[in-house]
Amino acid sequence: MDASLEVAASPVAAADRFTRRPADRFARKLLRVRTPEDGQPEVHNIFSSSIALSATRCLLSYIVLPVLAPWLGTLPLVGPAIGVPVGILALVFDVRAIRRFFQADHRWRWVAAALYVVVMAMVTALVARDIVQLA
Repeated sequence: MDASLEVAASPVAAADRFTRRPADRFARKLLRVRTPEDGQPEVHNIFSSSIALSATRCLLSYIVLPVLAPWLGTLPLVGPAIGVPVGILALVFDVRAIRRFFQADHRWRWVAAALYVVVMAMVTALVARDIVQLA
């Protein structure tokens, strides 16, 4: 039997279809979130780690590497070479954090998602700029 049919036939999925707002249903489908879980502490841990990773990427790119550039021999590709993998990792953690907020049905899931979308847009722009510099 198809797994999607099993999920749709479950009482949780049927109740989910009638009690959630259309925006929540759309977001859960987009994020591939199936069932609510009691994961509040993990939500906060992922939130903290993904924001910390994004902040680390910015600190490396704009504070640490420019200060160290004279000692590194002003290698222009060091920053982008570090920024691309860290930025991609930050984007992965951001998506995971949004998923966990929705899995936990956290009451601030939409506020957190909006914050993450803004952070992800900035990180994406920085990663794109770094890729252009590397090319």
